[in-house]
Amino acid sequence: MRIMIGAAMTRILVLYNQPTDPAAFDRYYFETHVPIAKKLPGLRSYVVSSQAPVLVAGDVTPYLIAELEFDSSAAFQAAFVSPEGQATVADVGNFAQAGVTILTYDIRAV
Repeated sequence: MRIMIGAAMTRILVLYNQPTDPAAFDRYYFETHVPIAKKLPGLRSYVVSSQAPVLVAGDVTPYLIAELEFDSSAAFQAAFVSPEGQATVADVGNFAQAGVTILTYDIRAV
């Protein structure tokens, strides 16, 4: 049985694979992609890893981790069908040629 404490929010977790040219990835990501993504309607929070992630378990260490938060799953879905959301999704292929894993899930304080 789950006991709910606190309000649920929706988080997007983006794990970018190691690029062949980290400097080019960083330049494009921070100068071009971040400004596009920060226009997502309903975006509450956008944070990225501040240093190289450390692999604790698993097979692949991501190069960069981004976390985006929305008030709800409905807010997340509305953001990504908006023109800003479509632009954000379309832009990923411009810099993440090494691959990316994107997860979405609801979070709550416990």
